[in-house]
Amino acid sequence: MLTDMDTYLFDLRGFLLLKNALSTEEVAAINAGIDRMLPLERGEWYGHVHGHSFGGGDEGLNLQQIYEGGEPFERLIDHPSWIDKVKYFVGGEGTFDYNHGPLFIDENFANVRGPGQAIGLHSGGHEGTKRTQFRFHNGRFQCGQINILMALTDIGPGDGATMVVPGSHKANLPHPEFDKYRMGSEEPSVDHVTGAIEIHMAAGDAILFVDAISHGSAKRVNPGNRRIIVFRYGPSWGSSRHGYRSSEALLNRLTPERRQIVHPQRSAAYDPDKDIALKRAANPQ
Repeated sequence: MLTDMDTYLFDLRGFLLLKNALSTEEVAAINAGIDRMLPLERGEWYGHVHGHSFGGGDEGLNLQQIYEGGEPFERLIDHPSWIDKVKYFVGGEGTFDYNHGPLFIDENFANVRGPGQAIGLHSGGHEGTKRTQFRFHNGRFQCGQINILMALTDIGPGDGATMVVPGSHKANLPHPEFDKYRMGSEEPSVDHVTGAIEIHMAAGDAILFVDAISHGSAKRVNPGNRRIIVFRYGPSWGSSRHGYRSSEALLNRLTPERRQIVHPQRSAAYDPDKDIALKRAANPQ
């Protein structure tokens, strides 16, 4: 349930920590699914899951299109721990933004990060991008992208925790240290960014945050790997960030509710031939 305090803190800080969002059993099933995919090199495929990195690999390995990995991952598409909160903050109900449904998943991936790896500072309200914007207008939220970051391992001090600069989703100016600690810089983490805080999580916790907030991660110094999953949600008219397309096999086995989020512009009963015939009948030449 979304409380008045949740909405206040989200508006103020740009993020919410969702404790115990995933059960112990769900975390175990997801980790077992990832184990089956590894090892996977960048550029390689496991079925319809793609090995990927954002830059040179210092931020770890991404398993893109992770919802293609089986039922434990499909459950995350409309998980009850966050889906109503995501719909509320993306907003658009009763407007053209709901033409094809409430949401679209812009990107979804698991990330495995080891010692010495991190991701630099990125995003912030000063950038003003439409895709990631924070917006509150006419009494409701209208955010371009709401992220759910799920912890699959305990993430405490030294584990490479996600870091955010609270309130930076409303910033009008870039952080004075942005260039030094941004993605691709010589300092690939936000450990020393003034005002940034680490968000420590137990396995099964999740962070809900608007992508406009300045964020990154601390450098992992402890042995072992940090595992997370990120689902990025936006309005239903959005498109895939990296150009991925969901497989027919996935679409055919999803529930109608999940299919609408994964492929909102095609309904459960979509028939392309019938659709073309109807368009021709309505617009004779």
